[in-house]
Amino acid sequence: MIDRPEVLFLCVHNAGRSQMAAGFARELGGDQVVVHSAGSAPGEVLNPAVVEVMREKGIDISNEAPRKLTNEMGLHADVIITMGCGDACPVYPGKRYLDWDLTDPTGKEIEVVRQIRDDIEQRVRGLFDDLLKFTSSLKGKQ
Repeated sequence: MIDRPEVLFLCVHNAGRSQMAAGFARELGGDQVVVHSAGSAPGEVLNPAVVEVMREKGIDISNEAPRKLTNEMGLHADVIITMGCGDACPVYPGKRYLDWDLTDPTGKEIEVVRQIRDDIEQRVRGLFDDLLKFTSSLKGKQ
């Protein structure tokens, strides 16, 4: 039997983009996926504007905190989505990587943060459409 796919959203500070992506992933994926969110150099707290715009979508990430990437997260992930970390994010051989070119919400006006949020939501929806179809097809072949 195929286990639930694991997705890792990775950015530098793990205080904005990757947290929004993980929030949408948990909401949309439910118990069908395992979601991790981490940073190569995590910040102290989440960006308050990010928490606010996610709340507008009915997703509360206020209890989340920036986390440091661990090798375990990287090694167990089936898909790793990087968001602006460039060379600061390690590479785990044999993993599927996607690099999402997203504006960093740090210091941006709330309307810009909303646009970033909406872009992330669409990308997560597309990712899950592909990922869950692929997983279902694998299960059907066993």
